[in-house]
Amino acid sequence: MASCVTPSLTVSPLMLAVRRTLALSLSGTLLSLPAATMAQEATQAQQGENHDAMVVTATALKVDTPTIETPRATSQVTEDELDKRAVNNYDEVFRYRSGVQATPYGSDNGVDWFNIRGFSGEDSTYQDGLRLFREGGYFWWVTEPYGLERVDLLKGPASILYGEAPPGGVVNAISKRPTEEARGEFEVQGGNKDHRQVGIDTSGPVAGTDNMRYRMVGLFRDGDGELDYTDNQRVYLAPSLAVDLSDDTTMTFLASYMKDHGTPSKGFRPPEGSLYDTPFGRIDRDTFLGEPDYDRQEREQLSLGYELEHNVNDTWQFQQNLRYSTLDLLLRTVSPRFELDGRDVARDLTYRDGSYDSLTVDNRLIAKWYTDNTENTLLLGIDYQDFDIDYMNGDFFDFGDIDVFDPHYGNFTASSLNYQAEEKKEQIGVYLQDQLRLGDRWILLGGVRHDSVDVESYSEDPFANDYNETENQLSFSGGVMYLGDYGISPYLSYSESFSPQVGRGPDGQAYEPSEGEQWEAGVKYTPNWLDGYVTAAAFDLKETNTLYTNAQLAQTQGGERHSQGFELEGVGYLTDQLQLTAAYTYLDTTIEDPERGEFRAGLTPRHQASLWLDYGFEGGVLNGLDIGAGARYVGDSVDAAEDSNAKVSSYTVYDAKASYDINDSWTAQVNVTNLTDKEYVSGCDSWCYYGESRSVIGSLSYRW
Repeated sequence: MASCVTPSLTVSPLMLAVRRTLALSLSGTLLSLPAATMAQEATQAQQGENHDAMVVTATALKVDTPTIETPRATSQVTEDELDKRAVNNYDEVFRYRSGVQATPYGSDNGVDWFNIRGFSGEDSTYQDGLRLFREGGYFWWVTEPYGLERVDLLKGPASILYGEAPPGGVVNAISKRPTEEARGEFEVQGGNKDHRQVGIDTSGPVAGTDNMRYRMVGLFRDGDGELDYTDNQRVYLAPSLAVDLSDDTTMTFLASYMKDHGTPSKGFRPPEGSLYDTPFGRIDRDTFLGEPDYDRQEREQLSLGYELEHNVNDTWQFQQNLRYSTLDLLLRTVSPRFELDGRDVARDLTYRDGSYDSLTVDNRLIAKWYTDNTENTLLLGIDYQDFDIDYMNGDFFDFGDIDVFDPHYGNFTASSLNYQAEEKKEQIGVYLQDQLRLGDRWILLGGVRHDSVDVESYSEDPFANDYNETENQLSFSGGVMYLGDYGISPYLSYSESFSPQVGRGPDGQAYEPSEGEQWEAGVKYTPNWLDGYVTAAAFDLKETNTLYTNAQLAQTQGGERHSQGFELEGVGYLTDQLQLTAAYTYLDTTIEDPERGEFRAGLTPRHQASLWLDYGFEGGVLNGLDIGAGARYVGDSVDAAEDSNAKVSSYTVYDAKASYDINDSWTAQVNVTNLTDKEYVSGCDSWCYYGESRSVIGSLSYRW
């Protein structure tokens, strides 16, 4: 690849870095050392900053950029940390990061739950930059952590790059990809709750070729849920293949298949007996309020796609990501509906049988050009999403009562699938973003996007309104950052989001899209004495046209959800052997209801804090031993139901791990979550939910 020639006779450290970068071959799936990274290295050499822990990601800006040069709050969890904490459920990934409330509804073996900056993360999930659909109420794509090399979190509105998105943020899972060198892992796990798991991960060059690399990830997992009579069995496969079509063109094929089979674990509890004492005592944490021989959950999901990178010339690069996904679901689950007499609750049935197909594609043109004192990165993109779901519905709202303190099963009449529903969504977005770096100090960011979204909803249900609407939306974002001395980089940013709402209000008018906007000010600190980072961010985030339930239990539009907060996060090695991960979140989230007025949002704690320490022994009789321990504090929250004044107490949970490298290939490890087996209520929103009980997992892995 040709070097960039500048007419200036003066060569700055920035330009030296640029020239070195442009001289590199761009083979591989992603640019491993983009120009921005090398430029930052030159800057750090001048200013004495630390760059050992620099993280380069495209999640925040859709262009590979060091996170310390991004004027937005981000977090990242790597494969190494996922392994160290034995993360087997996706919603546990960010337990030790700021801004995220993990598992607010307790442990659920069918769905991943998390809230981001006081907003639901239901529609926040992406993989490899493309949306994972969670539509139709219960047809939710589930992500398997064993298939990931890292998970990125972009906090706050992100519609400028991702189109339809909730205000809280975007969670982007990065799939494991082929590696240049041959490597592999075989792991077995066992634990309480009848946990059993076998995983294999092998990768390397394809034999007999010098331009092809493969990876194969496979997993089998079986175990009981948190509640009696619940369980889940999972099979997961994720093959991938990278092909260098030329010196300037690389294509990576990514596929995954997953099948779940079991009994869903839905932890609905009435406040009386879980949050409050009753004359009958409290409901046991593992009590199942469904029907053991009737509840059923079967999910099968398949994805096929590719990532294409082509270097047009020294300035322009074309990138395209495409994925086709399909999901089949049979869900039959019984849950409490309302309390009757202090002991018995009425129950309802959720019964769905259907499938969806989706196609997503994102096309990007990236241009980079330089002068002595500037670096400009222009991003032009157009993306497309098509989603179609078709299912049968057999929901039943009078399924039979049950005694929550002494449940007896079988008091019900089986329901049948009785009407069909179909939903379609098509979105096309065009976006433009520009990053301008002035000298070694200033970074300016600006972007604009236009989206057109067509939404259709049809149902045989006589009480449902058919819906066919088109929405158009314009979104903006901007930011400024100063790369200061001693690794201190303050920034200010503005961003917007929108979320189309399906359906019509009581007046028969179609809902308007909910719109979010955020102002954020923060600082990123990467000192030369710390192999890591510290970030702080304060934000003001609000969503207008929020849907709320009025006194007649109808969905009305016109409210506002407002979240103000402060986040502090640090990850780094204090010494060569001791690593610290710490986070704190303050969050004040309120809802402005035109009928109720302003009130505190439910489920959302004002304070969260976490701390994890990991120490690896080197030399001596303890050589190869690694021990870690963590604490997670979640402050008090409220039940925001209109007829409730319930307050959920704060709680602290402790985790621990120990691993030992038997030799260069074999490692034994033990992880304990909720070390003291603390029994607590994680949150309430009309119903209450117990937190996860103690989990003990032992593993033995062989790596080559």
